[in-house]
Amino acid sequence: MNAQNGSAFMPDEDLMNTILADLKRTVREYTTAATESACPTVRQTFNELTMDTLRLQGDLYTHMSQMNMYTAPSKALRQEVDKQIQCALQTQQKSQQFVQQKTGGNGSYGQAHYPQHQPNQNQNSYYM
Repeated sequence: MNAQNGSAFMPDEDLMNTILADLKRTVREYTTAATESACPTVRQTFNELTMDTLRLQGDLYTHMSQMNMYTAPSKALRQEVDKQIQCALQTQQKSQQFVQQKTGGNGSYGQAHYPQHQPNQNQNSYYM
């Protein structure tokens, strides 16, 4: 990827930021594909691709952060994050109840059980 004059194609930081942005986009696309898939095997494949891409994105972010190429977002108050998690869990529960109501509880998604989030009181008041 070197230009004819021997200089780099683009600075490493710009190249890594481009790759990072592309990995984020890919995760969104895989997630959409998984949610729109009717075939359990295809859905599982896209779930696995999503998780693999998230791991790769996380590794790249960590590497960039260690090289001071990417600054972490500011800390969030633990109570605000916990509040958002609780809202998401309530929405999820309402959605599950709606699906069970409409399918008579016979749908495979109506039987799913998800772990409940319990705020950890022993940690500091910020998430990183």
